[in-house]
Amino acid sequence: MHFTSEQRLDGDVLEREFTLGEVPGILWTPEPASAPEPAPLILICPPPLGLSRIYPRLAARARHYAAEYGFASATIELPGSGDRPRWPAVEQARAELRRVMEAGGPVTGEIVDALVLPLVDRSVPEWRAVLDALLAVPGIGGPVGYEGGIISIGVRLAAVEPRIAAAGLFAGSFVPAAIVEEARRVTIPLHVLLQWDDEAGHRQASLELFDAFGSREKTLHANMGGHTGVPQYEIDAGARFFARHLR
Repeated sequence: MHFTSEQRLDGDVLEREFTLGEVPGILWTPEPASAPEPAPLILICPPPLGLSRIYPRLAARARHYAAEYGFASATIELPGSGDRPRWPAVEQARAELRRVMEAGGPVTGEIVDALVLPLVDRSVPEWRAVLDALLAVPGIGGPVGYEGGIISIGVRLAAVEPRIAAAGLFAGSFVPAAIVEEARRVTIPLHVLLQWDDEAGHRQASLELFDAFGSREKTLHANMGGHTGVPQYEIDAGARFFARHLR
């Protein structure tokens, strides 16, 4: 891992940009980073919109985690997003999805698989490699939480990565049938957010995914409103969820 820049936010949060191979990311750590007790770590998976576009939202959450709970946080640029090389196959799948939705046609399993599964297959190994590097940074230790973004990435990572102790998942994106089956192997505590009036209309699929999770402790928080209308108090509830399981 190579750190490329650093700055202090609010005086007591250190923000460092990094690269690991071709993967860029950002790490936020509470000060002092060399405290005797290593900080728990939360991996924040962004939507595939480019980190520069959603940086204010990510940085605000990271500052909150650091100031209120002493957590470190990190995010990475997803494949095909931001300044990373374009990914023609996924871009073609997105274009096909837009075409079908604009025409009012059914979104088939084949379209969902082509859109989501390649991203999951490539992203999860990158997240695991980044996690290896982050846990070697002085001042950072376990346990590790995950939250985000594209729920299928979170399902796969929670199923295969034993260092993930708890996950906050945002429902509302398309989920392939294969990922629903993988969800049955997820047994860690879960905090799942669902916007009841999500414009993409994934409510029933999200409920079926929640039902499939094998976790004995899983909580679904459903709120009225569209995809981007998550109430602020739900972000606070998610932070308290991590405080219970990472401290």
